[in-house]
Amino acid sequence: QVQLVESGGGLVQAGDSLRLSCEASGRPFNYLNMAWFRQAPGKERGFVAAITWTDGRTGYADSVKGRFTISRDNAKSMVYLQMNSLKPEDTAIYYCALKLSPSASYTYWGQGTQVTVSS
Repeated sequence: QVQLVESGGGLVQAGDSLRLSCEASGRPFNYLNMAWFRQAPGKERGFVAAITWTDGRTGYADSVKGRFTISRDNAKSMVYLQMNSLKPEDTAIYYCALKLSPSASYTYWGQGTQVTVSS
């Protein structure tokens, strides 16, 4: 089994930066893909960014492209989300997620970490 634990959320002002961390624990294996999702109050959960575990390929939602950067540290089993130029609309609970195969969904989830961006 895999456990995911997010950290690094907090309250910041618009334009500030924040780095979220997600630690994966459990039996080691070659992770296929890890991602960040977020859910704002009253809205559905949405995709933010993803990264392949082996080669580091990344993908981003258009809303965060150019501002957010996802990265991973394979040795530490960590994935990060560097968030720059934060906007109030980035306010959400941010979740780390993992999937193990192309046909799988993101079935492993962390508890989430709150990011609040004030005007």
